[in-house]
Amino acid sequence: MQGPYWLDDIDAARRTLVEIDPALARAHALTPAFAWRRRVGGFEGLFHMIVDQQVSLASAAAIWARVEAGLGGEVTPERVLATPIESLRGFGLSIQKATYGHEIARAQVDGRIDFDHLERLSDGEAITKLVAIKGVGKWTAETFLMFCEGRRDVFPGGDIALQEAMRWTDGATLRPTEKQAYARAEIWRPHRSVAAHLLWGWYGAVKRGEIALETPLS
Repeated sequence: MQGPYWLDDIDAARRTLVEIDPALARAHALTPAFAWRRRVGGFEGLFHMIVDQQVSLASAAAIWARVEAGLGGEVTPERVLATPIESLRGFGLSIQKATYGHEIARAQVDGRIDFDHLERLSDGEAITKLVAIKGVGKWTAETFLMFCEGRRDVFPGGDIALQEAMRWTDGATLRPTEKQAYARAEIWRPHRSVAAHLLWGWYGAVKRGEIALETPLS
């Protein structure tokens, strides 16, 4: 596994993507330069992603701050397992997220996954290990590998925002299905993570009204 991109690497990858797939030219032209959205990795990174899901950015930050404080500043599998579900709920977690925190921690402690050496596994192998943990779906596994592990060639085909940006890219009437999105992204290897970042950046800027599509949405 290669490390995360630097700004120059991202720019070069974007230009390469446009060369191999001119349909991305519009997204590339309209989307400003961006940095790699790297987060803390390992067990802490995956638990953090679970905590952040389905809440606002502000709420997620507040809850995570309480989690860190409640665990004594050490977000480790051992600390999480030593903290009862009800105590985790007291930090602001739902019972589901607290349970998933225990499941992820137990997977590490039991040896079903090794977050400290996940880089030894291929992308496919890592995704298989991750989704075997209760509470970790494919989208979570893929985005974890992108943002927390810095993997360069991962594409979350089930992401609705990416599917919509792909629709814009190809001038299609309908969003691609998850299966179609994965197939469409094959041409972007080995830079699928940058392609995802580019499409997310384009999608977000359009939705915020910062840039306009050259053609109206259907």
